[in-house]
Amino acid sequence: MAGVALKTRKPRAKSDPGLLAHLYRRAGFGATRDQLERLAAKEYSEVVDFLLNPTPEASGVSEDEIARYMGGESATAYLATWLYRMINSECQLQEKIALFWHYVFATGLSKNEHILSASNQIDMFRHNGLGDMRAILMDISRDPAMIFWLDNNENHKGEPNENYGRELLELFSMGVGNYTENDIKNAARAFTGWTFAQPPPLYPQGYYPAQFRFIPEDHDYGKKTFLGQTGNFDGGDIVDIIVRQPACARFVSRHLYNFFVADEPQVPSWNDVPPQDPKLIDAMSRAFLDSGGQIREVLRVMFNSDSFKSARFKKVKSPTELVAGVLKMVGSYDDFRPGLAKYVETTTVAMGQKLLDPPTVEGWHTGREWIDGGNLTERVNFAVEEIGDGSVPGIRRIVDRLTTGGAAVSEPSALVDATLDLIGPIDVDPSTREALVKFAIDSQKDEPRARIVRLLRLIVATPDYQLA
Repeated sequence: MAGVALKTRKPRAKSDPGLLAHLYRRAGFGATRDQLERLAAKEYSEVVDFLLNPTPEASGVSEDEIARYMGGESATAYLATWLYRMINSECQLQEKIALFWHYVFATGLSKNEHILSASNQIDMFRHNGLGDMRAILMDISRDPAMIFWLDNNENHKGEPNENYGRELLELFSMGVGNYTENDIKNAARAFTGWTFAQPPPLYPQGYYPAQFRFIPEDHDYGKKTFLGQTGNFDGGDIVDIIVRQPACARFVSRHLYNFFVADEPQVPSWNDVPPQDPKLIDAMSRAFLDSGGQIREVLRVMFNSDSFKSARFKKVKSPTELVAGVLKMVGSYDDFRPGLAKYVETTTVAMGQKLLDPPTVEGWHTGREWIDGGNLTERVNFAVEEIGDGSVPGIRRIVDRLTTGGAAVSEPSALVDATLDLIGPIDVDPSTREALVKFAIDSQKDEPRARIVRLLRLIVATPDYQLA
């Protein structure tokens, strides 16, 4: 009717914010409440599709600005830049898949001592990590950091070095029990002559990239038998044979499940301990084989499965996930400013994870091993300290929403539930919630904003907050 102002309505939510929060904790490093409310206007499968198909335009991160404000050739500068991407990129899965492959293809800077090779490897994972497994294995087999890490530059015709061939089968693609020692020997022969050209010295011009190099006269062109097939195989043939194996499909699927869905036992035990969700592993393996090893399609099946959707808070956050998630929530680094370096120089290291420098070729042991006594203390102290500053943008937004109208603040139980909802939503054990409600009751006379900040600090100090 004329003269009557019509109220505008928010778009109808198509997706559960709690489910989207779960997706973004696993496929990324968390999402703010404002982000979740924007995403909720889309179907869940649409959000999954967006994450699986990252583009530079969709990321919201300017490469020119990163180069201008975050550039540097040190490991610290590179890791600060990577942490910035984790916090701010809309294409969260692109950063998470790079972290995933860093776990699988663990390569240590402590041996390589060449930051450009180490950082180029991570950038490679960022760009190829959602593609097909053949291309991923070919890229890592030609990667100078990996070649040096596993001594393939010492793998010569007539004097094969088996380090890379062994780990390619044991840890990278198939797992113990799915190959023989003879397969390892012939894989090593197939990769003879795959090396890299020594880059120029560091000084005075800075780092130069190392380049893959194939030396024909150092390659073993003899007949080889590998996984039951015989021929004059080179490294590319070995990769082709591996990717067609059902054992590869299952092994990679279990790696993805362990990283994105729920904590599994450590990799060396997988031949003896069955997966905890064999039906989902079977479905992911079929997607792998049907798509020719497309990781994107395996993840699509996984993220859209009921098993994934119901697996909330069944994984212990890695130090990197914890730090990036907390910093995203507090909102202090959503623009370019100094300070991120300290989190990769000392914070995650004190919690047991030094990026670019995993402890062994097995990578990091995950799950409950992240929260032994000493590490747990570091994790709690970090989260409490970051959350405790009520003036930072993200915490200020949470407090503003809780104090608007005063309703949530006035009733202790409602305050606890509303706070848990805004910083997650997250689930907590009934005993944890009871303790939080008791605090809310006991602190009713406190200044409202300070009270909410104290409640937030208590929440991030709980065991429940350590789970993703």
